[in-house]
Amino acid sequence: MTQNEIVSAVARVTGEDVSEIRRRGFSIVEPYSMKDELDAENSSFPSQAIDWDGADLGQPSPIAAELDALFC
Repeated sequence: MTQNEIVSAVARVTGEDVSEIRRRGFSIVEPYSMKDELDAENSSFPSQAIDWDGADLGQPSPIAAELDALFC
């Protein structure tokens, strides 16, 4: 998947403008194991992933509303 495909997919699902998604810098992150987590704690490099729900201070996102509609 190219970066443009990632940006387009995230914009489509979230309802945000493509320019906003590009500004936030989305990319695919590989799943990790507990060993990776322990290695990360001993690393001097910052995390490469952002929890946008935490960054948005719990503000609901369009995707959350879609999930609520599916499961409620």
